[in-house]
Amino acid sequence: MSYERTIHRETCRGAVLMKIQDIRHVGLLSPVIATHARFYLEVWGLRSAGEDRHARYLHGALTEHHILSLHQADRCGLHHLAFSVDGRDAVDAAATELERRGITLLAPPDDLDEPGGGYGLRFLDPENRCIELSAGVAEHPNGWSARKVGPRQLCHVGLNTRWFKQTVAFYTEILGFRVSDWIENQMVFLRCDRRHHVIVFNRADYASVNHVAYVMANVDDVMKGVSNLRAQGQEPDWGPGRHGPGNNIFCYYKDPAGYVNEFSSDIEYIEDDATHKPAVWRRVPETSDLWGTAGAPSPDVRQAMAGDPDPGWAVEDINAD
Repeated sequence: MSYERTIHRETCRGAVLMKIQDIRHVGLLSPVIATHARFYLEVWGLRSAGEDRHARYLHGALTEHHILSLHQADRCGLHHLAFSVDGRDAVDAAATELERRGITLLAPPDDLDEPGGGYGLRFLDPENRCIELSAGVAEHPNGWSARKVGPRQLCHVGLNTRWFKQTVAFYTEILGFRVSDWIENQMVFLRCDRRHHVIVFNRADYASVNHVAYVMANVDDVMKGVSNLRAQGQEPDWGPGRHGPGNNIFCYYKDPAGYVNEFSSDIEYIEDDATHKPAVWRRVPETSDLWGTAGAPSPDVRQAMAGDPDPGWAVEDINAD
């Protein structure tokens, strides 16, 4: 099958020049930004990292300046997805490589005008998702100690794609991500370091946000997080359980705007990046939940994960700031 024959060149030019280190933050469009921000501050366990005239920024328990930004809009969708790279030279090299391949930069390398600062660039992927590569962003010294357990950092983002094959090729052959595993020809799990995945692409009828996963310290913190949300009157929409690909523990919730969030812990790390061979998991219930405790996601959760069609930055209702 095509997914088994997909070849990723570990030493491809894109992998060498991009030097992508980790997922940094995700920006989401929000039609209910005040309620949305309040949920993440009072329920989900994040803290404010600042705000400007367009967005609110939130951070977790580790040192990353912010792991989520909420941008005022009339609809839901992805505002941008940010990754860290290895210094200013890596940002400049990425710009040169992207332009060599005919990819137009939305914002060329420059100082970033947002909380946390840094130096970065932005461009569009094949489905008009805005991708940011940045370096030198300010950190929170020693993070912070939450009174209640909360997310530490961003774990991964799940994205639905209409152009599955083309999108996988773009992220692997140009940006240098590596394939960790597949679920048949339906889903692919991509990594940029040893963590099993930082992006998951799911074959769908249109592009949209599938879910956003946040790292919890361990299974105890996942369950304490479940308890904290229960005290706020919110029960899990799916989980707890343990996924097959990535072997991570999960528990899913919907937020006030309808996005699906995941508490995640104990994700697999690839021992030897050079020799790792992606597995092809079957599309069976046991793959989504090895424990069998969560059952299949409900039609309501599946609909939320499908999201609304997202035209990306091809439309004018997204502020570029």
